[in-house]
Amino acid sequence: MSNPQRAALEANPPLDLSDDDHELQGSYAELHEPSASFKNRDAYLKHELQIMQPKRWRANLPFRDYRFEYEDTIPAMAATIGKVVMVGAIAATFAGPLGLGEAFVLENVRYELLIVSFFIVLFSGFLLPTANLAGTHGPLIPLIPIVVAAGGHPMAFGLLIGAFGLLLAISKGGSLLANLTSKGVCGGLLLYLGFIGTTSQVKSLFTWAEGIGMSYIAFVVILLTIVLYAVLENFNKRWLAVPLSCLLGGGVAFALGAPFAFKTAPGLPHMSPMYWWGENTGWMLGLPTVESFIVVLPFAILAVAMWSPDFLGHQVFQKISYPKRTEKVLMDIDDTMVSASFRQVAGSVLGGANFASSWGTYIVPAAIAKRPIPAGALLTALFCVVAGLWGYPMDLAIWEPVMCVALIVGVFIPLLEAGMEMTREGKTTQSAAIVVFASALVNPAFGWSITLLLDNLGLIGSKERSASLSKMSRWIIPLVMFVVLTGVMAVVGMLPGIPALLPNFRH
Repeated sequence: MSNPQRAALEANPPLDLSDDDHELQGSYAELHEPSASFKNRDAYLKHELQIMQPKRWRANLPFRDYRFEYEDTIPAMAATIGKVVMVGAIAATFAGPLGLGEAFVLENVRYELLIVSFFIVLFSGFLLPTANLAGTHGPLIPLIPIVVAAGGHPMAFGLLIGAFGLLLAISKGGSLLANLTSKGVCGGLLLYLGFIGTTSQVKSLFTWAEGIGMSYIAFVVILLTIVLYAVLENFNKRWLAVPLSCLLGGGVAFALGAPFAFKTAPGLPHMSPMYWWGENTGWMLGLPTVESFIVVLPFAILAVAMWSPDFLGHQVFQKISYPKRTEKVLMDIDDTMVSASFRQVAGSVLGGANFASSWGTYIVPAAIAKRPIPAGALLTALFCVVAGLWGYPMDLAIWEPVMCVALIVGVFIPLLEAGMEMTREGKTTQSAAIVVFASALVNPAFGWSITLLLDNLGLIGSKERSASLSKMSRWIIPLVMFVVLTGVMAVVGMLPGIPALLPNFRH
């Protein structure tokens, strides 16, 4: 740094953002300071979060309202890997019972990568910068075989999810339920999701390794990933975990003899909705009928009801990772529901296999890297387009040594850490334990709803918090939520040991 620059900095030092009483005045462009003005990179990233002023339903432009940083590439990369994996899982789950082959799955994934890129730019990058990207509804995957067995039509299913999601967003129901959820309930939910996700990915990696007769590869890859994560944690570089773990997992597996080959050539998918919803092309189902909508109605209600705990976990992770006075840039639950709903309706009409939710493989790494949503969102859109058109990155993203470690270090371990952080103080452990117990009994949506009711009634958790709630917040809303969710689960046969109440849903 030159002497004139040093003198200027001494005369006008950067804002001390550790002072919570300091009120920032001016636009983002006026308040932005070069990274060299700060004592370290972390201070610069915190400053960027605190000076952003996102605008709803108005243009938010790069460099005027936010900037790109190299940290944005990490969540974008993790998001693209997660997108290929999750859409592929949903498309394959639908395709199997319908007699559709691998070629259908691959082409629909490429199609969805292009569809989602447009909506990422439109909403998260431009009009709703605090709306998380509209990703894939992972918890819904176990339900899809039931939907198919009941005769469910994917377009009808997607359209109802979008319609119900929009109603919930307009009524501010998502943020209301989030505000009624205590730290104990939310922390327990994060712990459960983090643990189940981690163990499932470890199991998947071992299953793959056993399938190629090289079980030791899974052990070596996971052991080295643990060491790498610990080293990055020690040097406060955890935001690099996803790319380095992918490089480590893929490189070690290949070096140890695991087979891998690029086979998805560059190309474009079919872009016509008429192809995808034809009688003899695409899904080979034609357009849905009124009966199609009736069949999927309870599943659509359940899918949207499961949004609230999913969205809440992502928002809370941001709150834990971001510095103080960054409320303006936190993920807005209702705006995310708006974005996911519009994206869901359009995707279903166009012929995509995706069912939308908050994009966890994006928001968790972005929160760790202390980056706001918009810049990384635009990079994610770019990466998705490249992956969809080029084809070869899709092969790498779904290769188990890369995919499994990326999801473990990029999503599930951070969720475990956030859950433990939230349950450190007070009587939160009681509620957290009940969430885990009830989620293991049925699923996270059931665990969240019943524990929300018990916690707000004051039967577990903080009695003082319960006493401070209104009658509506203490028991009416939680009870209605629990009854609706449990009722829908009973109808579709999701309660263990209890047959579906309606014969059409028995399978």
